[in-house]
Amino acid sequence: MALPKCSLIISTYNWPKALDLCLQSVARQVLLPQEVLIADDGSGQETRELIEHFQKRFPVPLIHVWHPDNGFQRSMILNRAIAQAKEPYIVQVDGDVILHPKFLQDHLTMATPGRFLAGGRINLSEEFTREILDKSIINFSLRDISKTSNLFNGLRSGLLRRFLANRYKLTGKNKYYVKGCNMSFWRKDLLAVNGYNENYTGWGPEDSEIAARLMNTGIRKMSLKMGGVQYHLHHPYVDTSRKAINEELLRTTIQTNITYCPIGLDQYLAK
Repeated sequence: MALPKCSLIISTYNWPKALDLCLQSVARQVLLPQEVLIADDGSGQETRELIEHFQKRFPVPLIHVWHPDNGFQRSMILNRAIAQAKEPYIVQVDGDVILHPKFLQDHLTMATPGRFLAGGRINLSEEFTREILDKSIINFSLRDISKTSNLFNGLRSGLLRRFLANRYKLTGKNKYYVKGCNMSFWRKDLLAVNGYNENYTGWGPEDSEIAARLMNTGIRKMSLKMGGVQYHLHHPYVDTSRKAINEELLRTTIQTNITYCPIGLDQYLAK
């Protein structure tokens, strides 16, 4: 069966050094996306200039989706990017991760109708992150990842990937567990739930909330374990002042079986 064509969405905010490495890792993918959209939550001129530099030589169209900085509005900028995406399948990452060369290949080979994929990441130490940024490292050895706390997120196995897809972190406390830096969806499924909930401002489980709405509508989660490898650069945690409010939104979605958010993706679609 032919693999789906995909749009890769990268969310970013004012960390051009990290985005530089992320884009380098995208350009060397074994299987390239049809387009890359940078969902930029209000970064400054340095990020804009970096993207313009990459646009001159990038192997696929590189589209800068930007809005003015008005605080943490990741849900809004992701919706704007999803609205502009042209392909039927969407892979979503953050601009502070470096992708394994077969990252996209793993997502696309596991893409399944009626499912969305949730992968993990390797968390790099503060010290190693400084070295990576200083030396522009985008290649990692087994020795490198063996020093991290989550080694198994760095291993690839097609057989285990398929075995774990419908078994790993799918029930109990992990039922709605996802990392927004490593997810993929069919675009039509995102349209059906109206994308991200823009009642989320500030840090919170907006990715788990969209996962919950997808699951409420019958789209099942699949785990991408032993594949979809990515390396997460260390950074200070963002403002969590709205964490309690945002977590209550997630609980409401789960408890009342909400499938569609009223303030979401539809406002950016062509009428």
